Amino acid sequence: MDIIIGGGVTGISYAAFTSNPYMLIEKEKECGGYCRTIARNGFVWDYSGHFFHFRNPRIEEFVCRHMNRERLVHVNKHTQIYYKGNYIDFPFQKNIHQLEKDEFIDCLYDLFQADSTKSPTSFKEMVYNNYGKSIADKFLIPYNEKLYACDLNRLDSDAMGRFFPQASKEEIIANFRNSDNNSYNSSFVYSKDGAISYIDSLMKRLESGSVFTGEEVLSIDRKQKRVKTNLRELKYEHLISTMPFPRLLELCEMEYESAVYSCNKVLVFNLGFDRKGRDIRNHWVYFPENKYVFYRVGYYDNIQNTDRMSLYVEIGWKENENMGVPQELLQRVIADLKNAGIIEGQQLVDYEMIVMNPAYVHINHKQLDDLAIQKKKLEEENIYSIGRYGSWTYCSIEDNILEAEQLALKLNK
Repeated sequence: MDIIIGGGVTGISYAAFTSNPYMLIEKEKECGGYCRTIARNGFVWDYSGHFFHFRNPRIEEFVCRHMNRERLVHVNKHTQIYYKGNYIDFPFQKNIHQLEKDEFIDCLYDLFQADSTKSPTSFKEMVYNNYGKSIADKFLIPYNEKLYACDLNRLDSDAMGRFFPQASKEEIIANFRNSDNNSYNSSFVYSKDGAISYIDSLMKRLESGSVFTGEEVLSIDRKQKRVKTNLRELKYEHLISTMPFPRLLELCEMEYESAVYSCNKVLVFNLGFDRKGRDIRNHWVYFPENKYVFYRVGYYDNIQNTDRMSLYVEIGWKENENMGVPQELLQRVIADLKNAGIIEGQQLVDYEMIVMNPAYVHINHKQLDDLAIQKKKLEEENIYSIGRYGSWTYCSIEDNILEAEQLALKLNK
């Protein structure tokens, strides 16, 4: 029997791929993890902006097979940065020519003073080496410090992998005349019914009676191969965990260097208003300046083509930081949205506040080394940790599905 801990995309995908008998255990009342949806008062909100960027047609078919295709929206992404009262296209480093003249000259001069031949020891050093002081100080550092809620020297230079929009000097110059802002997520698919539609489609692939919600794992006996939950004890042959990796190590009573496993948490306000706003083009906007409490604002209404402004607003916090009084924070968000010109007389109809913890993990060499050591020990005892938080990494939803498939093929009898 395979016991699967966690009913998010990764856990559900493993269950769909495996040919072994299995039980999937989810501590929440419903499956989906962070791919869950709130539909209320005519608004459709996810836990945050969860958009599927399919690169593999086979995986797209796997996910969408049981969805209502008429409810799917295929979107060519349009995103910008709100900087000193003006909008410039994303990514910042390829669009410095859209800045005011003095700032453009600063960025261009420093870009050619930068020495990309140096080997960086951190993410902060990487952006200084590749893009120079002005591009780094104006956007790349302040924005990512707001996002990750940490000193960027704590992150490896390649902490974001393919998700960081790298650009050479030649590409930056070429973009002055021929705009090319393509990225890994230049287009995406979204359901008008929210991210839960993907979960519902995947769940239809699972065996009836194999999923148990409201059941939380309390301890794991590696020698006896038993899992104790709040409801019962279960015997397993293989244990597949998608819970945050440090929590798995705690439940397995393993010694590990806890300090290397750090992350941020993200507070999300989903906001619904009585009418559209001025911005009818952007799908999300980045805010690097500290005078705005949020680092990103997304427009569900522009993605779903609805007639009332519907936003998700994201704020990064340290993992154990006190976030204060929610209502006061909401008032701050509303004030900042007004100052940025996003709210211009619209009335708030409804809202939902969600905290994602963990949200973005802090990737560095010490953590990667310890992760590899601990995973090897666990796999020797038939315990496998997969997924974004199970592998303590930065990846896409599609990456999680592929990882689940590879493990299922490995363990299938």
